[in-house]
Amino acid sequence: MNSPSTQFVSPRMGVYDPIQQISMWGENFKTNGSFHTSALIMEEPDMKLDSQSEDASHGMLGASNMYDQEASKPADKIQRRLAQNREAARKSRLRKKAYVQQLETSRLKFIQLEQELRHARQQGMYIGGGLDANNLGFAGSVNPGVATFEMEYGHWVEEQNRQIYELRSALNAQIGDIELQALVNSIMSHYFELFRLKSVAAKADVFYVMSGMWKTTAERFFLWIGGFRPSELLKVLVPHLQSLDDQQHLDVDNLKQSCQQAEDALSQGMDKLQQTLVEAIAAGQLVEGPYIPHTATAMEKLEALVSFVNQADHLRQETLQQMPRILKTRQLARCLLALGEYFQRLRALSTLWANRPHEPA
Repeated sequence: MNSPSTQFVSPRMGVYDPIQQISMWGENFKTNGSFHTSALIMEEPDMKLDSQSEDASHGMLGASNMYDQEASKPADKIQRRLAQNREAARKSRLRKKAYVQQLETSRLKFIQLEQELRHARQQGMYIGGGLDANNLGFAGSVNPGVATFEMEYGHWVEEQNRQIYELRSALNAQIGDIELQALVNSIMSHYFELFRLKSVAAKADVFYVMSGMWKTTAERFFLWIGGFRPSELLKVLVPHLQSLDDQQHLDVDNLKQSCQQAEDALSQGMDKLQQTLVEAIAAGQLVEGPYIPHTATAMEKLEALVSFVNQADHLRQETLQQMPRILKTRQLARCLLALGEYFQRLRALSTLWANRPHEPA
């Protein structure tokens, strides 16, 4: 009787050939008159020789019959084991993903609590310090427009943190350009939404927006007309842009130069307007004299401030809009990730500084 030619796969022995193994048993029997224990080690626990065999030929026939039976089973068993291994691996990946998501959710909640605590400390500091909150542009409870902006900006930061996590995961997973482009478009739109919110808030209280009280202390240190300076931000982002060709390097340099020129022009205009306001206030032209003419003059000056904030945000938006025309989708995604992480680090720096150990007085 011919044994089947099916080969078995064993983790310890590699490819297993039943015919070759049976022949080896036969040679061992002819030489030594008995079976070696090592020759009977199998992967399946039920593959044993009958311990009640009366002679060697009967034992060889029993082993051959057992292999004939097992040869019809291994394919199903192997498939079941492979399926079980795949299912176990899938569940392990799901558990790991759920754990990472839980950590990220906890981190976002912690950031939100920090922001709420910061706002509470600011309001408690200024109002509890004996200052009249009615004269403070940053008192959200006094100015409804400012209060609305603070609430919307808190949601904006929370959504930005979520987008950063999603973008980081997408880049690590090497998703396709179509899905990545959708994430990039969503993040760009999110920044544009911030500029719209600031425009509305500037009309409610332009001094509040320009002071940056809605930002952390570290962010306010780098503030330029109510936001980030585009040229400085490009300097931060360029080291994260890899594999730029010569034309892309040239385009980025030209964009940086154009930003610097526009920033200089706006800064000079702001300096002149500030000087005009200082002189007008010192001369009492904005608060004294006939009510209607001087009120109109004051409103014109403040409208000019609102215009500068809007122009600065327009420059920031134009800078972001130019980047997709220079960079490829994956390069732009890495750039937006670096941008979001940069602002996260600034907020974290503010928290570290605020919570630093203080020496007793």
